Amino acid sequence: MSDRRLVSIIVPVLDEEQAITGLLDHLAALPGRLEVIVADGGSGDATCELAAEHPSQPRVVQALAGRARQMNAGAAVARGEALLFLHADTRLPLDASASVMAALTRPAILGGNFALRFDGGDSFSRLLGGWYALQRRAGVYYGDSAIWLRRTAFEELGGFRPLAIMEDYDLARRLQRAGRTLCLAGPASWIAIRWLFLAGVPPHRLIRLYPHVR
Repeated sequence: MSDRRLVSIIVPVLDEEQAITGLLDHLAALPGRLEVIVADGGSGDATCELAAEHPSQPRVVQALAGRARQMNAGAAVARGEALLFLHADTRLPLDASASVMAALTRPAILGGNFALRFDGGDSFSRLLGGWYALQRRAGVYYGDSAIWLRRTAFEELGGFRPLAIMEDYDLARRLQRAGRTLCLAGPASWIAIRWLFLAGVPPHRLIRLYPHVR
């Protein structure tokens, strides 16, 4: 049975030994009732060992490589009514749990993401942030902005489709069509590959442009 007061954070990883400890430190410092699930896709480094040894004691699950399969595997063991899918190179705002819980008190809201904030105060970072904000107003967002949704909505949508890439964009578009979503205040992404996806380039070819799929 799911816990309506719990946010399940699901992190797909593959060879993330350089990032996993810092990420888990960050998540452990967040307030709220959270469970962290690390969904490994067959790392050949110390990612799983470092996650298992972390003081916060995240749950570590194994899945076949591929972010969609990994995130679905994490969701399958999650106990929270709210599911939040987080990339290893994204950080959440301090009020992430409270923001998600508050949003889900509104029955019409199925899920959404967090507003992006690119590191650095240079003009290029501001340009990227502005461009992403414009896309979000059109209902376009990606996994790097921490997609979150009700467990019931995730199950009704059938989870992530087994695409080699753009599985996050695909889920976001299906979520948009299913009902209302909300962009919460908060974290960093890249967008160029979407245009190739929309132009019809198959996911198995796009994967070559994104060699380190997490």
